[in-house]
Amino acid sequence: MSATASTPIIGIAGWKNSGKTTLTVRLVEEFTRRGLKVATVKHAHHAFQIDEGETDSARHRRAGARQVAIVSSRRWAIVSELDGAPEPSLEEVISCLDPCDLIIVEGYKRAPIPKIELRRSQSLTKQPLAPDDPMVIAIAADHPVEDANVPVFSIDDTPAIADFIDETIGPLKKRKIAADATPSSPGE
Repeated sequence: MSATASTPIIGIAGWKNSGKTTLTVRLVEEFTRRGLKVATVKHAHHAFQIDEGETDSARHRRAGARQVAIVSSRRWAIVSELDGAPEPSLEEVISCLDPCDLIIVEGYKRAPIPKIELRRSQSLTKQPLAPDDPMVIAIAADHPVEDANVPVFSIDDTPAIADFIDETIGPLKKRKIAADATPSSPGE
């Protein structure tokens, strides 16, 4: 079973060093504290290694395995070599995720998903995303933002950002509606 089309998705987008990973980690912690199962998808613009050196799985890959599954009693992962094939779409990656209450996507700034744009004063020379992207539903910044047509939050106010995400795309609200729709037994 995998994440479904009805699973709420929020993107965390911005230019390099805008604080995307920091906010993503804080939101995962906040939503987990609120009782949600959270999955994340992180886009990397560079090659990365899951296993290196002389690990058995690294040796499998170097020998030519297109996919290597690494499994232990604590976690598992599948590493797929693209070998020149196109990078999978965000939708393809999401379809591989286990069922969850919320998916937070870091990066993928051009993806057609609701997203929060991060802005830091050190990146003021970068073109803001919000004016040209109707999928930007809020801005989190470490400085005042003029002429924003979406809500603006302090980049450090994780609880307020999480509340906004819940009010807007509703992982907790969805759970409450489902619970309210469950018929109670007589005598309750």
